[in-house]
Amino acid sequence: QVQLVESGGGLVQPGGSLRLSCSASEFSLDSYAIGWFRQAPGKEREGVSCIGSSDTNSYYAESLKGRFTISRDNAKNTVYLQMNSLKPEDTAVYYCAAAPDKGYYLYCLNWNSYDYWGQGTQVTVSS
Repeated sequence: QVQLVESGGGLVQPGGSLRLSCSASEFSLDSYAIGWFRQAPGKEREGVSCIGSSDTNSYYAESLKGRFTISRDNAKNTVYLQMNSLKPEDTAVYYCAAAPDKGYYLYCLNWNSYDYWGQGTQVTVSS
């Protein structure tokens, strides 16, 4: 069963922007923490960003701070990842994931913390 649905990936030039979206196909996300992860060929899955259920708490991989922004609109049952100033090394398959929000975010960039995953969307940054 498909738990999460992602959209917004594609081909973009270096320096460009994309906004990824993540929504649940059959349940409400308003009590879930959401993480974004990415995996490039030959590399391990990497935590990108995560956000608590209330949109108050958000976290980023240190190397991505200032370029990527996570947000959510619970009324639309959607979480977003705004990606700016994209670089070729950002090329990867991007996944969103959900876990019940327990009010503690120490491990929110660890893929083992999540129960439900999207199918992944390809982001390619190239001239």
